[in-house]
Amino acid sequence: MSQVVKVIEVLAQSEKSWEDAANKAIKKASKSIKNIKSIHVVNMNAKVANNKIVKYRINAKISFVIGDK
Repeated sequence: MSQVVKVIEVLAQSEKSWEDAANKAIKKASKSIKNIKSIHVVNMNAKVANNKIVKYRINAKISFVIGDK
């Protein structure tokens, strides 16, 4: 049996790091999506205030297998 994989695009942010933002994206997506297989961070940027990074932001693609029980 072959698998079909779907990809969604998400945005996430963290006050700690880009890695934490990616983990938050997976955690949130996993509440409504099962069988997550990978995350591909497409873009990273940050919000700066008073010469310091205050928000780490990512744009990522999450892939998951559909139709798998």
